[in-house]
Amino acid sequence: MPTYKLRGIDVDFPFEAYDCQLVYMEKVIEALQKRCNALLESPTGTGKTLCLLCATLAWRKNLGGFSTGSSQKKSQFSGSQSDMGSSQSQAGNLPTIVYTSRTHSQLRQVVQELRRSNYRPKMVVLGSREQLCIHDEVSLLRGKAQTNACRFLCRKRQKRYCTHFPRVADYMKNNPHIGDEPLDIEDLVNIGRKFGPCPYYVSRELHKVVDIVFAPYNYLIDRDYRRSLNLEWHNSILIFDEAHNLENICADAASFDLSSGLLTACISEAKTCIDQAVGRQEESNDKSRNPDNFAILRALLLKLQNRIAEVPIESKELGFTKPGPYIYELLADLNITHETASKLIDIIEDAALLLEEDKQQDAKGSGCRLESIGNILKSIFRDKGNGHADCYRVHVQEAEVNATDIFKGKSSRTLSWWCFNPGIAMQEFSKMGVGSIVLTSGTLSPLDSFAQELKLDFPVRLENPHVISSNQIWAGVVPLGPSGRPFNSSYRNRDSPEYKQELGNAIVNFARIVPDGLLVFFPSYYLLDQCIHCWKNMDNGNSSTIWERICKFKKPVIEPRQSSLFPLAIEDYMTKLKDTSTSGAVFFAVCRGKVSEGLDFADHAGRAVVITGMPFATRMDPKVRLKREYLDQQAQSPREGCKMLKLLSGEEWYNQQASRAVNQAVGRVIRHRHDYGAIIFCDERFAQSSRQSQISLWIQPHLKCYTKFGDVVYTLTHFFRDGGSRSLAKAKLADYESMDVSPSSATKSVPDDGIKESSAGNRREIKTVEHLDKPDLERFPALSSLMDQPCCKDRLSSLLEVKSSNDSSQLGAILPANLSCFTPCMDMKKLKRSSDLMVNEKRLSNTGRGKMQYQNHDVIDLTGDLLSNRQQIKEKQLAPCSMKKRKIDARSVLNAKDHLLHKDDGAAEVDAKFLNQKSEDVQLSTKPRGAEETKGSAFLIQVNCRLFFF
Repeated sequence: MPTYKLRGIDVDFPFEAYDCQLVYMEKVIEALQKRCNALLESPTGTGKTLCLLCATLAWRKNLGGFSTGSSQKKSQFSGSQSDMGSSQSQAGNLPTIVYTSRTHSQLRQVVQELRRSNYRPKMVVLGSREQLCIHDEVSLLRGKAQTNACRFLCRKRQKRYCTHFPRVADYMKNNPHIGDEPLDIEDLVNIGRKFGPCPYYVSRELHKVVDIVFAPYNYLIDRDYRRSLNLEWHNSILIFDEAHNLENICADAASFDLSSGLLTACISEAKTCIDQAVGRQEESNDKSRNPDNFAILRALLLKLQNRIAEVPIESKELGFTKPGPYIYELLADLNITHETASKLIDIIEDAALLLEEDKQQDAKGSGCRLESIGNILKSIFRDKGNGHADCYRVHVQEAEVNATDIFKGKSSRTLSWWCFNPGIAMQEFSKMGVGSIVLTSGTLSPLDSFAQELKLDFPVRLENPHVISSNQIWAGVVPLGPSGRPFNSSYRNRDSPEYKQELGNAIVNFARIVPDGLLVFFPSYYLLDQCIHCWKNMDNGNSSTIWERICKFKKPVIEPRQSSLFPLAIEDYMTKLKDTSTSGAVFFAVCRGKVSEGLDFADHAGRAVVITGMPFATRMDPKVRLKREYLDQQAQSPREGCKMLKLLSGEEWYNQQASRAVNQAVGRVIRHRHDYGAIIFCDERFAQSSRQSQISLWIQPHLKCYTKFGDVVYTLTHFFRDGGSRSLAKAKLADYESMDVSPSSATKSVPDDGIKESSAGNRREIKTVEHLDKPDLERFPALSSLMDQPCCKDRLSSLLEVKSSNDSSQLGAILPANLSCFTPCMDMKKLKRSSDLMVNEKRLSNTGRGKMQYQNHDVIDLTGDLLSNRQQIKEKQLAPCSMKKRKIDARSVLNAKDHLLHKDDGAAEVDAKFLNQKSEDVQLSTKPRGAEETKGSAFLIQVNCRLFFF
């Protein structure tokens, strides 16, 4: 296992590290050593999670040994503060690492990465009772009902009790090494079922003595969860993986929406509590619960309902808006203040217990609605003062109601208290004395908005390039359609029939050229519905509609609005993807939707992604409008603590949110270092330098602008023509790399193909298997000569076995696996350095002897014709869009006859005969370029026959 010395720390890494992986780990260690915060972006497929774990644990190990095998000494299952304090002292006050991600599915993948590493810290994964409870009855409940039932059954001297809870103490005493090896939620549940202890309380006890804790975001962001953790927060390390939505999660966690329907349900539950308490007094003289308290609760809720209904709303669009502190004025009319709120919260919790005991909830035990009122009061009155309310806005909006309610004079209103400063949650960590906060994700760009929104200083920042080579990605801006009409999905153009027809004709072309899976993202559900309706019904005299022509090449699937229907849509997509009657499937989806954030479309599942426009939020949406106003006010009159920071304006935030949604969508393709795919921006606004600067940095070097749709078709066709060669190279590389993968075959470095869905509680994997057998090679004779290609020789020559991890002389002979195929990473000047505080950064430079020198590190030899390989790739690139004059080459032949592409608006497809003729013209007018070029005609015939490589 190779060992790399980064900033004086020996980092064990299970594989030969890529350049960008070394830079990433160095940045992590820099932040931990300086006790500062870090904002790190590294594309999916660059081994981000493994690098983060190895760097963090190497730094922690350098401070002192891990706590493995010591739980018996530290923990006696009392849960007292004194025991917790003694644990910290015995551990030498070494910092605890808290690693969080969005879902348990993502945490399961993190634990798998930990197993691949050489580090074995004492660890635990925290989960809720919903994931960990193994009691036959309690495990069926949910929410507060489950929590109350668990606590009731764990009490001593009860007729009914949980048999698993009492076994925890003995199990912890007899198994002090639990947590020494990586284990996840499923492992804890299996321990409980096999040996008897409660998995939930085993994890709660174990987390007090571990070196690293894995948990979902809400365990840190939510105050109640955070207070339930017995951790020493001072100098601790907080890691937020997949942090691209962290600012929205923090803001939403501090906000609430109280609808008329929810308030009515709470009033009904309060009435039920009154009846139940009176019934108990009459039947069994049970006076433990006073019905008068529930009557007071119901009266207050009724008064609140009337108060909301009396709010004057002059405009449905604008609603009723007041500054955040107005919420205290509103509640003061109901006699709800800081003094009375705690008593009211106690009454609500008592009501929830009463409802649970009398089984008034449904069979699933979803919990009572009154709990939401309690949570709202806790959020409003969480501090003694009202200072935090300045970051909020009170908003009352009237919703659409049905005809019956209008006839009865009823109105449906929602009272909202929206937080517009997500930094509130993060700033609490600074007050707790946390050492470092590391935010990382594959799509954080643009980074400035993160630092400004979270109100934290991030001295260490990184926008990492990808590990792929330039021939694995096609990225282009397509400002014009087949007929020469511009693509622009702005409000003024999106409803134009001409725009929708032009976009449809372009997608017909893409569906024909792109093999296997094609993803098409729209800015909104509205535009998605409008375009598909147009394509299905518009007929320009052709024998078939645009929709029918799309379906001729790829079977369509449309992302549903309802989350419950989404799993069916995924299954439908995978079924159609495997259907051999067409060349694959096309998934029509929406930016910010479930497809754009929850799935990995690796390999065949996603060969290209099309972005049809900028996904700007609706300007007149109340939350968007108030957010913009809030940011503008903050920028005009910054507070004392914020004067040193450049504050984000409302317009800047608005644009950056759209750019981040685009980056998240395009990140669905090219999911690992052997993957390849195309990113197609079908909107002329992406040609603007201001827009391109906000696209993920790893895409920018490959991004080109095209002035003719014919050039797009030509280059895309050639790009996917080489897909078969890349596929075989991937299989060869995987075979070589499998020899270097340690411990078990279950932890190979090559990711699974297909779609992986991450959702709370479950992880579904739908795989597509690649086969490259003899028939495939016969279909593609070009593959047999693959080993003669220079790029393949360079890539295979870089796969050297590392025989020793500690011998520095042998380390100098290590050749990074990506040097011959990852040219962007070689030029370290292209890496964006966003802070002047960064010192001792790794500098890469090529010497005359072909060596790469790492400042303060070992020298690693570079062999091979790297510079010549760079030059060859550079010569093949198209001129960038910023150049006024385009260099004329063989591809310009297409422009002379581009009218063939859009002569007829309804005939926008690229004819195979036309492409064959262009290919022949190119070959006649240029010098032969080897075996690849002579096989172009054969490939174009395959395009016509819809044989797309696999």
